Amino acid sequence: MSSIAMNGGLSRPAGFYQSVVGTKVVMAATGFVLCGFVLGHMIGNLQVFQGPEKLNHYAEMLQGLGGALWGVRAVLLLCTGLHIISAYQLWRLKGEARPQAYVKKATIATSYAARTMLWSGPIIGAFLVYHILHFTTGQALGSDFVKGDVYHNVILGFRNPAASLFYMVANILLAMHLYHGVWSMFQTMGVNHPQHTPKLKALAKIYGWAIGIGNVSMPLAVLTGLIGGAVK
Repeated sequence: MSSIAMNGGLSRPAGFYQSVVGTKVVMAATGFVLCGFVLGHMIGNLQVFQGPEKLNHYAEMLQGLGGALWGVRAVLLLCTGLHIISAYQLWRLKGEARPQAYVKKATIATSYAARTMLWSGPIIGAFLVYHILHFTTGQALGSDFVKGDVYHNVILGFRNPAASLFYMVANILLAMHLYHGVWSMFQTMGVNHPQHTPKLKALAKIYGWAIGIGNVSMPLAVLTGLIGGAVK
């Protein structure tokens, strides 16, 4: 095989990825994976309402996956990195296509989530790092962290008003991010027929609301004493 053919073969995927269409496809594909994780993660965490035995058993089951769990984490980390890079590239390509900003910025055809997609992503990323330090590795809880007792760590972590506020704000941003992201994913994949558009928008909105309400309900339940009263 000639070097020209080899270079041509290698450059085609790279060229596709660097294009607007290719970058959107990568962002949609990684977003799909991350959306599935966010939903599954929330459903698992909502077991906190069922008491310590249920939540701790769920956490123990995950840890029992061993190498498979680290494989999933690696995939999620790769998807997160590609998703953030794709968002940055789209922002850069948009800037190169229109280097001079509009004199009058139109916001009628866009949403708050769409306009804040670029910076809400890094904020959510910072939250995820804090979330791991808070409930997985324990650095954020310090001496109060009890390895293996996830329920205890969740309750004590959410009893801190500042931590709970940060968690709730981040998840509200996440909900808006997901609403716009899911809708954009449908558009990128070409599933935007006028007959189905209202239903798809409603589905994206329901998904975003469900994630936001579900995640925010946990710190609120702890702060109001609805759950975790027996934890010292």
